Amino acid sequence: MRSAEEQDRKEQQKIKESIKKTGSPKKFLFVTIDSLIADMAWRIKLEGHEVKYYVRNPDDKEVGMGFVEMVDDWEKETNWADIIIFDDVLGQGKKAEELRKQGKLVVGGTEYTDRLEDEREFGQEELKNLGVNILPYQAFTNFEDAISFVKENQGRYVLKPSGEAANLKGLLFIGEEEDGRDVIQVLDDYRKAWSKKIPSFQLQKRISGVEVAVGAFFNGKEFIYPVNINFEHKKLFPGNLGPSTGEMGTTMFWSGPNRLFNSTLKKMEPVLAREGYVGYIDLNCIVNSNGIYPLEFTSRFGYPSIFIQEEGMLVPVGDFLYDLAQGKSPKLKTKSGFQIGVRIVVPPFPFTDKETFEVKSRDSIIFFKKPVEGVHFEDVKLVKGEWIVTGNAGVVLVVCGCGQTMKQAQEQAYKRIKSISIPHMYYRDDIGDRWYEDSDKLHSWGYLREA
Repeated sequence: MRSAEEQDRKEQQKIKESIKKTGSPKKFLFVTIDSLIADMAWRIKLEGHEVKYYVRNPDDKEVGMGFVEMVDDWEKETNWADIIIFDDVLGQGKKAEELRKQGKLVVGGTEYTDRLEDEREFGQEELKNLGVNILPYQAFTNFEDAISFVKENQGRYVLKPSGEAANLKGLLFIGEEEDGRDVIQVLDDYRKAWSKKIPSFQLQKRISGVEVAVGAFFNGKEFIYPVNINFEHKKLFPGNLGPSTGEMGTTMFWSGPNRLFNSTLKKMEPVLAREGYVGYIDLNCIVNSNGIYPLEFTSRFGYPSIFIQEEGMLVPVGDFLYDLAQGKSPKLKTKSGFQIGVRIVVPPFPFTDKETFEVKSRDSIIFFKKPVEGVHFEDVKLVKGEWIVTGNAGVVLVVCGCGQTMKQAQEQAYKRIKSISIPHMYYRDDIGDRWYEDSDKLHSWGYLREA
């Protein structure tokens, strides 16, 4: 029987051969705020396409350098490009809309789909209008009102910053106390330290259940199947302990349309078609025996989800995205079984401390003890053949594994990590452990049954 790695190599070779047969490389222009998508740009370059890459954030100007051609003014490159890919919200949707009106092929959102993610209450109300159950919530623009609300309505709440502050994942707080006193304490701390950086936020009622996300690609008219079911691991330490991070690892599998998808994201299809949305969209939910309750949209590629999804896609990513932007319905052939991605980080992650990063992490060499597959880079540059840590956040690699069972996917990912060495690196060693209990519940409640 072939090993999983041998099978992966054969599938990748098929992809390369299929590109050679088409003989039609395209010109891809990537436009990013924080340089999250450099690895995808590089992989599309490896598929045989031409790639140019723009990053707006000055702190991330080196990320991807050496892997792809960097440009300083993306707007001057739009006539060169066959397809333009935006990887974020925060105003990028308006730019994508304008380019589509000019006849350009674009993967990206719209002003409306940006709002689904950037304005949490807007996203919740849109779901409610479509008949989707949502959890009770209150939106606030000052902390004093929020403190008064919790005092008058005692309970457990989740505090979620909105807009650009939502990207600061360490600010999300999940209350544990039944009377809400821990939430009140955090609100008061934020009032003193973060009031200028958090102009709006949401308090959402907290319930118990399984946190699971469902997502799919959209071609401007309809969803492309299969859908992706994924489970994030946001806490820094094993055992789901410590501060919240952007993400420490994700597990996933591909599925036909199931109850989870049909009850939530599928209902957005007419709206997304009206908008002409092109790309990937994801809806994070909490589910229990009583129902499905959406928490938040990600109306763009997710990170590190897109890297793990690529590991499960048996089609050339560049060709798939190009067909998607044309409004075609490209066949999305995927691996059976499970995929897992483990994020490797260095100090000061998940905190922001430039001095610590400069002393402990900047320009550290990523040493591969032997060739390793399934490795995707984040804040990394390529210098004289060496992968070097750059940026300022300490987010370095995503190491993936695949398998017919979750245990096999775990074993492959952690075996690959053992062949990687970075000074001061750390990661969670329990990504995927939660699946065994979560899957029992999801199957028992019937949410993963195909419909």
